[in-house]
Amino acid sequence: MRHFKLREFDSPDAPGSGRMMDPSFLRLLDEARDCASIPFRISSGFRTVDYNRSLIERGLPASRNSSHLLGLAADIEVTNSQERFIIIDALMEVGFTRLGIGKNFIHCDIDEMKPENRIWTYV
Repeated sequence: MRHFKLREFDSPDAPGSGRMMDPSFLRLLDEARDCASIPFRISSGFRTVDYNRSLIERGLPASRNSSHLLGLAADIEVTNSQERFIIIDALMEVGFTRLGIGKNFIHCDIDEMKPENRIWTYV
């Protein structure tokens, strides 16, 4: 990868777990970062079952069958609408077809067990 280190994808409770990320996902994300020409700050990559459960218990946007658990997803931190547009445009340009839009992040995944061509929001 040109733009990321595996540790950026570590679950907070499991140092080194970024190595559990799917290589195809990482290649596509790296390609999107190239297209965007702005940094992607990863706020969530791989998640352990325990960490994902803790997010749900705290009422944060996490799913029991999260693609993060499989290393097929990442959340990218965003701080303004221009940055959000650039990142979404780049993700779609390289072929991401599943995007979630939060106030301060963009979720992207390549989970083939879930429907394609979806963009959703987090409330």
